Amino acid sequence: MKSLRKIRPDRGLELLDAPRPVPGLGEVLVQVQATGVCGTDLHIDKWTASYHFMTPALPVTIGHEFSGVVAALGEAVQGLELGQLVTVRPSVVCNVCAACTAGRPDDCVTRKGIGVSRDGAFADFVRVPARNCIPVPHGIAPRIAALAEPLSVSWEAVRAAGVQAGDRVLVLGPGNIGQGIALFAREAGAAEVVVAGHGDAPRLQILKKLGFNQLLDFAEEPMAEALAKAASPRPFDVVIEATGVASAIPPALQVLKPRGVLVITGIHSAPVPIDLAALVRKHHEIRGSYRAPEAAWPQVVAFMEKHHAALAHMVTHTVPLSRALEGFELANNKTATKVMVVPDAIAEASA
Repeated sequence: MKSLRKIRPDRGLELLDAPRPVPGLGEVLVQVQATGVCGTDLHIDKWTASYHFMTPALPVTIGHEFSGVVAALGEAVQGLELGQLVTVRPSVVCNVCAACTAGRPDDCVTRKGIGVSRDGAFADFVRVPARNCIPVPHGIAPRIAALAEPLSVSWEAVRAAGVQAGDRVLVLGPGNIGQGIALFAREAGAAEVVVAGHGDAPRLQILKKLGFNQLLDFAEEPMAEALAKAASPRPFDVVIEATGVASAIPPALQVLKPRGVLVITGIHSAPVPIDLAALVRKHHEIRGSYRAPEAAWPQVVAFMEKHHAALAHMVTHTVPLSRALEGFELANNKTATKVMVVPDAIAEASA
C-alpha cells in the first residue's frame, strides 16, 4: 500500500510503499476512506520546533483526522463489525499507567498519537485500537465523518471557555478549528459570534455559508482598529484564539471584558509576552485547550449527524493520496478550509 511518511527530523515528507499492517490484540484494521490535512501535518512537514518531540518515533506515517471502514478484526475485539464506517480518536492511551488503571484515561501520561508517534492514516490502511473507534451513523459521508477530530478540538475549546447563552464571542482564526468553534459557540447559545482572520477571504466565505455574518479580515483593516470597533460598545465575554500567532494575543485581551475568558487553542512555537498587571487588574482568565476528553466524541458525532449538510461546506478540496502534497500546499496558502485526502482507488471510483 501507499503511505505518506516522515522519515527524518528535517523538512519534507515522502510517499512510499509500505506493507499492509496486521491488527494485534484488541486492534482493528481500518481501510481509510478520507483523511483531513491538519495544521499539525503542515508543521510536521515543515518540521517546526514544537514538533521535534516526534524524533524518537521516526519514521512514521502521518495523518490523524480520518474515517474508514473496518477491514479486519484483531483478537478479542467486540462491538465492531466488518464493513462498519468509523471515525477514530487519534490519542492512544497506554492502559497501564496509574491514571489508566484508575479509570481516568484522559489523564494518561504515556499516550501516543496516531499519525504523530505511531502510524497514521495518510495511507490505504491503518491499524488502530478498537476502543478508539466510534461508529458513524448512516447518512454521514466518510469525508464528513473525518471531521470528527477537528470538531472535537473545537468542542473542547468552547467547553473550556464556558460559553453561555447571550455571550458575545470572538473567534480568532477562520480555519477549520475556528469554524468549528463558531458552530459550537452558536450551539451553546452565544448571542453574537464574530470571526476574524488575516487574508482569509476563502475561509470567511465558508463561514458565510455556515450562517455567520460578523466577519473581520485584518488584511483590510488593522487588527487593533477592527477589534476596537467590534468590541464597541460592549466588549467580548469570551475570546477563543485558533491562530498560533503570538501577535494576536495582546489585542485579544484588549477587547475582553473584565472577568472575561481567553482560551488558547493554537500551537505557539515560542513564548508569548503577556501584560500580567493588566490581566490582574481586569480579572482576566487565560485557559488552554487541546484534545477533547473521550466522553466528548459521541457528542461530537451526534452534532455531526444533526448538522452534516452544513458541515459539508467545510470540506472544500479533495485530492488522491498520490497528490497529497498538493493538498498540503492548498492548506498552506489558505486556499482551502479543509482538504481531504482519499486513497487513489476511491478517487478513481468517484471521478
